[in-house]
Amino acid sequence: MTSTATTAGEAGTSTTAGARAHARAQAGTITDSMPVVPASKWPTPPADVDAALLTWAETVPGGRYTAKVLGRGTRLRLRDVHGTGCANIMAWRADAPWERLNVADTVKVPWQAYLGAGHPLLSDQGNVLATVVADTSGRHDALCGTTTLAGNTAKYGAGEPESGSPAGRELLVLAALKHGLTRRDVPPTLSFFHGVRVDQDGTMVSTGNADAGSYVDLLVHLPIVVAVANSAHPLDPSPVFSVGSVEVLAWSAPGDLADLARRIDDTDPEYQRAFGNSEDVWHAAHPSLSEAKPQTTEEFR
Repeated sequence: MTSTATTAGEAGTSTTAGARAHARAQAGTITDSMPVVPASKWPTPPADVDAALLTWAETVPGGRYTAKVLGRGTRLRLRDVHGTGCANIMAWRADAPWERLNVADTVKVPWQAYLGAGHPLLSDQGNVLATVVADTSGRHDALCGTTTLAGNTAKYGAGEPESGSPAGRELLVLAALKHGLTRRDVPPTLSFFHGVRVDQDGTMVSTGNADAGSYVDLLVHLPIVVAVANSAHPLDPSPVFSVGSVEVLAWSAPGDLADLARRIDDTDPEYQRAFGNSEDVWHAAHPSLSEAKPQTTEEFR
């Protein structure tokens, strides 16, 4: 009888015991393509954030995707690790998934096509799903959407999720499927870290990425399912698929939402209205939390 104590070094992974020993030896190893569980074990949390507050910590390589349910009052940070990432974002209300990010309203309501700090991410119901509260990149896009199977196939030779140049839409569809949604639930999306500007003649021009390490922070107003597909931008001038990693961190920050509410009178009227809409939706569904309302103006009480 063969001893089950055979080590992985002696048997490699050709036996069950060897495979088990090899797998267990990987415990605690962090690679550039995996989440850290629990998130509090992430080795390099932001300097001003207690690691114990982290609820999501993951690196998404180029050509990969991830998704997570985030609660109200969560702060989500996306970081362009190498200066070559492109985080294509889609979000749905976690408690009402028929409500979803609407890119057209996200541009139209604030009268601003270019994303930056203070910009709301609006749903198709006029609610703020999240607000951009910090941005060191300035290279984002709300006009082009993400890459498609046909587009990537024409440019790179393939666009399927399992290929070396997966399209952003195909990756976001997989993320949607894992949360009970379908391909029809993936409308046009936002892109962070690869900028686009519109010339005087209407031509959309790529402005590329900012420096490595640039980041953008989103503050979540309503519980959402957020999907991140790290795929090339449709206007990426590179003839090869060369997308770098995006770091995804999230932590509990209800105080940030309360602080935003205290400063609501200093924002544009369109933002105030959308903020009020999302507050009304949240507190109607959670009356027991009314004493924790972040609203401070008479309009939102």
